[in-house]
Amino acid sequence: MGRPSTIVAFYAGEGTDHRGRSLKEIWAWEDDRLEDVHDYIQWLFPLNEGSMFNAAAPILTAEEINAFSDSPALRKNLHRSFERILAFYGFILDETGATPIIAPGPQFQMRAIHWMTPGNHNFLRLTRIMKSLMLLGVEPLARALFQALEKLQAGESGKTIGPRTLQFWRDAVGG
Repeated sequence: MGRPSTIVAFYAGEGTDHRGRSLKEIWAWEDDRLEDVHDYIQWLFPLNEGSMFNAAAPILTAEEINAFSDSPALRKNLHRSFERILAFYGFILDETGATPIIAPGPQFQMRAIHWMTPGNHNFLRLTRIMKSLMLLGVEPLARALFQALEKLQAGESGKTIGPRTLQFWRDAVGG
């Protein structure tokens, strides 16, 4: 393979997204910026299909998916992106057991008021995140996120997270 692709270079810390932003720069953003900017999520969690919302979003090829599979450094950075976005949503990740567990953290209520509203665009982001994790070979994290969201929907948040949204999330992790 010659020069790394744009998304591989971005995730390796050697390149930037379509606006010249590095991965580390996006990790350092405050939560308000993560909420207000809408064209970074496709770079943090790329898919093998185009984005309806960002024509400049990378589209993963089989070679790029393999690069993530073959590179501990790329997977480590993907994990860090996932931890950052979990903090944005107010979740915490526990990987001490055999399978990862995601649960609301101490900041959850404060963070949820920004995204836990009917029809919020973050519901689409969450679908993308789970699809990307599945595609890039970290199914346990995608499934843990789905389980956390499913628990929210089964509780008081069921008034906000409808059954259709839950089905999109279920489909994202393969049912």
